[in-house]
Amino acid sequence: MKIKPNLNDTYLTKKKIGINENFKKIKLDVIEERPVTLFLNDQEIVTMMTINDYPKYLGIGYLLNQNMINKKTKIESIEYHSDLSTIVVRTAKSTNYENRLKKKTVTSGCAQGTLFGDVMEKFKTIKFNNVSKIKKTWIYDLSKKINLTPSLYLKAGAIHGCVLCQKNKPLVYMEDVGRHNAIDKIAGYMKVNKILPNNKIFYTTGRLTSEMIIKTVQMRIPILISRSGFTAWGIELARKANLTLIGRAKGKRFIILSGDKRVE
Repeated sequence: MKIKPNLNDTYLTKKKIGINENFKKIKLDVIEERPVTLFLNDQEIVTMMTINDYPKYLGIGYLLNQNMINKKTKIESIEYHSDLSTIVVRTAKSTNYENRLKKKTVTSGCAQGTLFGDVMEKFKTIKFNNVSKIKKTWIYDLSKKINLTPSLYLKAGAIHGCVLCQKNKPLVYMEDVGRHNAIDKIAGYMKVNKILPNNKIFYTTGRLTSEMIIKTVQMRIPILISRSGFTAWGIELARKANLTLIGRAKGKRFIILSGDKRVE
């Protein structure tokens, strides 16, 4: 993998003392979450709770998935100021994000969630073709490889994982306290590194909510897999976009909710 969870980074976890069911003190690892404030040029956008391991990717990905910038937006600089806990993204031209902030809805995402007003208007314009394919064996391979990868979840829990894949190979594995943060970091990584989405597969450890479907479709990734369950609205949105949606992928089992023509 190009990026995978770094269990040796002491910045991401902290040792705490707890008392178990036998009333004995135990030392355990717990996830660190920190507030980080994102600025677009000189405008404060949002304060996010995050493990903050890839702040620059997080900032870029958040702005992309909120339609405050797009793939063609020229970014002059991405600054992270650790002393101020701020990310500053500067663009060559001003944006129209002010109008996007006027109407907003908070989705069911953990912690901060996703804010969107006209996101759905853009979503309605996206419909995937059936060119991209996924083999059943790839689903099995990805599930096994990802579940066996040492992760912060296995070390400390209380965290979600999202993985960008190609065929049966995991490429970029991001974790965070909220699914939306993990997927935003992947979106930011893809933009910075100019990675094309059309032949990629997206894997998440969390449930397949409307938020996950919307962001995956906006990133133009045609296939989304989870080992967890799904919501009715998430399924409806996936079908409208012709996104291949695969849930409850565990071992040799999975359920296709949408886009079954891509599965071989």
